[in-house]
Order: sequence, then C-alpha cells, then structure tokens
Amino acid sequence: MGSRERTQPPPPRIVWESLVNPQRTGPRKWLELLPDEIGPRVLRSVEPELVVWSSLWPNRPGDEIRFDLRPVGAGTSLRWTLLTPGEPPPHEVVSHMRYRLNFLINAQLRYTYGQ
Repeated sequence: MGSRERTQPPPPRIVWESLVNPQRTGPRKWLELLPDEIGPRVLRSVEPELVVWSSLWPNRPGDEIRFDLRPVGAGTSLRWTLLTPGEPPPHEVVSHMRYRLNFLINAQLRYTYGQ
C-alpha cells in the first residue's frame, strides 16, 4: 500500500534496536500513538537488516509494516513498506496510514538520533 526509503544517522544495529523495542521509555522514546492506534508486535526480525511489525490500526489487523535496513556510509538506509494480505482500504485511509508511518519513522524516530 506504500513504501518510503530515507536515511537515518546511526548504523543499522542501532536503528534495528529502536524498531524491535519501539515502546522503550526514557530519553529515546519515539513511538507516540494516536487514540485509534495500538502498539505493534514484532512478527519477524533479522538483526540488523529486517523488522516486521503487526498493524498499528486495530481495524486493519492483518496489515503488516516491514522495515528493511542496510548500511549507507556511517548511517542506515531504512525502507518501510505497508503491506496488506487483503483488499486495501479507501485511498484516504491509505494516505493517512502512509502519512503516519512516514511521520513516526522519518520525523519522530529521526529526532531521537539528534536530527
């Protein structure tokens, strides 16, 4: 349903750790959910190159969010991909889901790394 790739400043191992423990508390807390969202479960992971989350949206329980990580210079190229096994929701719902993932990953998570 959507995908975006951007760089993150730290190496893949650090980004991978942030994704497998997204609800960590403390100074690097980044996953702030909206009232219509739930915390993800890690469905699969391969350190430091892959993390797959369950859906953030309880009304879309079969959806998954896949994160592919690869080194680029001293940092990480991080691609999120929003997947669905069934019929995608209406365009405006998909747009909201893509926006939220992009905000969480390429804004909130990035800010915890000082950018």
